Amino acid sequence: DHEEHPKVPLSRALEQHRSSLQERLGGVQNRLPQISDALSFVKEIHQQLTNQRASIEEDIQSSFEDLHKQLDVRKSVLLMELEVTHGLKQKVLQAQVDSLVRGEGDLEASCSQAEEALAGEACVASLQAEQELQEKLGELAGLGLPCQPEENDQLDLLLETDGLRKSIHNLGTIVTTSAVACQSEAMGAGLEQCIVGHPASVTVVTRDKSGGACKTGNAILSAEVFTPDGSIVDGEIVDHKNGTYEFVYTVPNEGDFSLALRLYDQHIKGSPFKLTINRVSEGAKRRGKSPGQKKKGSKRASSALGTPRRKTQNPIEDDLIFRIGTKGRNKGEFTNLQGVAASSTGRILIADSNNQCVQIFLNEGEFKSRFGVRGRSPGQLQRPTGVAVHPSGDIIIADYDNKWVSIFNSEGKYKAKLGSGRLMGPKGVSVDQNGHVIVVDNKACTVFIFQLTGKLVTKFGSRGNGDKQFAGPHFAAVNNNNEIIVTDFHNHSVKVFTLEGELVLKFGSNGEGNGQFNAPTGVAVDVNGNIIVADWGNSRIQVFDGSGSFLSYINTSADPLYGPQGLALTSDGHVVVADSGNHCFKVYRYLQ
Repeated sequence: DHEEHPKVPLSRALEQHRSSLQERLGGVQNRLPQISDALSFVKEIHQQLTNQRASIEEDIQSSFEDLHKQLDVRKSVLLMELEVTHGLKQKVLQAQVDSLVRGEGDLEASCSQAEEALAGEACVASLQAEQELQEKLGELAGLGLPCQPEENDQLDLLLETDGLRKSIHNLGTIVTTSAVACQSEAMGAGLEQCIVGHPASVTVVTRDKSGGACKTGNAILSAEVFTPDGSIVDGEIVDHKNGTYEFVYTVPNEGDFSLALRLYDQHIKGSPFKLTINRVSEGAKRRGKSPGQKKKGSKRASSALGTPRRKTQNPIEDDLIFRIGTKGRNKGEFTNLQGVAASSTGRILIADSNNQCVQIFLNEGEFKSRFGVRGRSPGQLQRPTGVAVHPSGDIIIADYDNKWVSIFNSEGKYKAKLGSGRLMGPKGVSVDQNGHVIVVDNKACTVFIFQLTGKLVTKFGSRGNGDKQFAGPHFAAVNNNNEIIVTDFHNHSVKVFTLEGELVLKFGSNGEGNGQFNAPTGVAVDVNGNIIVADWGNSRIQVFDGSGSFLSYINTSADPLYGPQGLALTSDGHVVVADSGNHCFKVYRYLQ
């Protein structure tokens, strides 16, 4: 008995040990999927990094080959110019030399003859010859030979290479940061309480894997404010270039919103944030308004939803023909649709931004196809915001997050990209009458014009509120004069420029009145040169003549818009608009 006793505690200890081991095993096994996910995610980032390197290598090679070609062309031009200039001057001098040589020969021959005659005996027989010689000497003495140089010997080369050498020395930069989402954080009043219609601000501080503050800018940061129904409010990110970023947004109505802040596609600390949006009390609002403003507001009550006067008797009747789409990820469903284009072949193209694809429909609304794979490599889409159709049939897509413009054929097969390394946040794209691609860079506040090959033709614009400046420009259209019409979002105006960037016309101001805007977005031009503008903050569509005078609204009252974005004219003369807040596109009757 006494000997059997110790076995009991030993087996119990073994059991406890086993149980503890089982528990640990369970804990580790539970972590395996998490580690497996992390592994595949890090592998994906690693692969994207490799792809990005290959892509940049290709860009460097092609850019420098292009520069070599340009230098060779310039060298040939200079050598040709030298040859022509030298030839012209040399021809003048050679003609003068020939003339002087002839004159010198004639003079010398006549002088020799005269000297011979004088050396001989004077006689009647030689008198005739001497008289002729005398006349000839008289002629030669008065002969007007070109004794003053008729050209000079100046041929200089003015080749200012210092500035160019300096530019070449600083040409190109490899941009990156060591910022990671899990250490980066947000702060500011815009995270707590916001007031309807008032700009709210959030500051993002980027940090590296050890929590150290990053000191440089250019991180890929995205910010989205989601409304209670899941649509997205526009905002603007400002890169302070010191590792901190400011996101400024304005919310159109009250409710429970959320803010997603992502760094390299991953949520930063605390994201998504819950936002509480309050409305300022009506009393405070009234006190803050002058009687003039109040009157303007009440005057517009009948057209608050973009209803033209002529239709107010029957507010249910409107210009809508049909709407397509609901929120989702399938065909004919959208998540944050942005740009719209219409082709001459009866197609409507939609940039479905958060589904990373372009969807194509017939003018009648029937779904045809869609294409796009999410990613940061050439041929993939990360955040397509603008879409246009080239006369060649190619589809041009502005990719805001990839900072380039992708070109696909009409079947959706990738062909090329342009603007890589130049663009900061392309939003809208259009095509001019020369077949050049016009890109509205929302972040850089600049309009770029490229050839389809990717060669930059010109660029204009900077951040500000001056005539040739923008504040978050969105979309562009081209009129019959080949002028570029740009919607200047935060400056609440529409601006028309020549292809060289000279301002032709500017119209619009902030407000709710006829011809006023609360952040204009989509824009199109009809055959008569009338300009159709999506008024985002006022959720309506306005029509202006070519000189910017307000003409009318498109009646959208029966099924109101909510934050319209891109806008285009279909080949059968209807207006198609991306009703972003309602996750659909709408087609309206339009009398041209």
